[in-house]
Amino acid sequence: MAEVKTVKTSDGQTITYTDKIIGSGGMKDVYFSTDKKKAVAFFRDPMDKVGLERLEMITGSYRKGIFENEYGDYWKQLFCWPESIVYDGKRYGVVLPIYEKHFFFEYGSINNDFLAIKGAEKEGKWFAAPTNRLSRLDPRERGDWRVYLRLCLMIARATRRMHAAGLAHSDLSYKNVLISPSTGHACLIDVDGLVVPGKYPPDVVGTPDFIAPEVIATSHLDKNDSKRVLPSRYTDRHALAILIYQYLLLRHPLRGRKIHDKEDPANDETLAMGEKALFIEHPTDKSNRTDPLAARETDRFWVDTEKLPYTITGPYLSELFEKAFIDGLHNPQKRPTADEWESALIKTIDLIQPCENKDCPGKWYAFDNSKKPSCPFCAHPYKGQLPVINLYSDTSGKGQFRADNHRLMIYKDQSIFPWHIDKNIVPNERLKDKDNARIGYCIFHKGQWIFVNERLNDMYDYTDNNNVKKIEKNQSIVLNDGVKILVKSGRSSRLLLVQLVG
Repeated sequence: MAEVKTVKTSDGQTITYTDKIIGSGGMKDVYFSTDKKKAVAFFRDPMDKVGLERLEMITGSYRKGIFENEYGDYWKQLFCWPESIVYDGKRYGVVLPIYEKHFFFEYGSINNDFLAIKGAEKEGKWFAAPTNRLSRLDPRERGDWRVYLRLCLMIARATRRMHAAGLAHSDLSYKNVLISPSTGHACLIDVDGLVVPGKYPPDVVGTPDFIAPEVIATSHLDKNDSKRVLPSRYTDRHALAILIYQYLLLRHPLRGRKIHDKEDPANDETLAMGEKALFIEHPTDKSNRTDPLAARETDRFWVDTEKLPYTITGPYLSELFEKAFIDGLHNPQKRPTADEWESALIKTIDLIQPCENKDCPGKWYAFDNSKKPSCPFCAHPYKGQLPVINLYSDTSGKGQFRADNHRLMIYKDQSIFPWHIDKNIVPNERLKDKDNARIGYCIFHKGQWIFVNERLNDMYDYTDNNNVKKIEKNQSIVLNDGVKILVKSGRSSRLLLVQLVG
């Protein structure tokens, strides 16, 4: 029978835990507190002075800065952050919140959970490859493309907050991100080794597949060599881009057919992920394209960059994938920031449409009206006309509207929110409750698309400048091609220009 042990935390509390390992990572062994409300993780290796100072900062001032303010409750959903330090006379450790219930598999895998993963942690790797996600997991665990956009948004947002505090994760990967596609939750874990550039160096260089090329290319050098590149916020940016690419396209952006060293597989791997790393969808250098025929049958469609190019993610994410894997692959300063990913994901969520094919593996897709609209995941065509609302803002108050490079696709029961009619409102952790409720919605009624105003006081039909009509609350307007809707909100005005496509 497992023994119950007692330790004191750095903030003077007493915690009892059951001496039975419930999980082990590369550096720690984890135990449950006796009430199972906390976890205690002990480091296997001795802690030096610098390591202890880092833990004190992470559980002290950095934790306070992120969680002890008006947005703290929001960040508690996105981080599993160490709360205090413990010492049992031999080992140092940290006290952590336990993972929420939704981060454990409820149904597991298909065929009565043949993989025996029911109850296991939802480590991100289960959702980053087509065989795992689409062939092995129970359908109720898989999620759809829309939820993966939202999960990527949460991961980018958490990374942005971490970087804003002057910290880097150093091992951002699907091993250290828990996601729950069935419920739409994401959480960054293993943050007790955070890097403070110039002060606290990294304990690890990262997880294979997510380590930046410059780290791999210089890994043979001594840790104190000035030319050795260690994990930082720039390497986090590389890992974040890979996570987003994998969750949305179910393949790795650098693993193609190119071989650099036929005689030495280890050196070939070092070159392919390091000095010679090359985007599998590079527009001019096609030497590292994937080979669908060499992949498992269940993976071939997803591996085929001709059938499923990165551009199906829409214009905003496509631009950042190019910055990450072409411009910034070997030039870290050019990599997109977490803020840029966050903004692009918000805009992309406004571009998506539900697929009408009930058997579609994606269920949702980014609508592309540059060609005959169809779902890229199952080729099911969109039938009928669809309104696209192009957004223009006047922040000067002089009636001079400029394009916001932001569009909103309309579909049945699409909700309109305050951030769609006021550029100054951003859907993030700072969003006030009053700005989180929809202000209108769109329906298809008697062969027409209609926008119903629920909460706006200043909404006008400006299609005919000589005959401006106010749209009162609970009134509606038909979304015909060329319709102009003017909305005044706070200090700014927004023009919604309707375009019918399809």
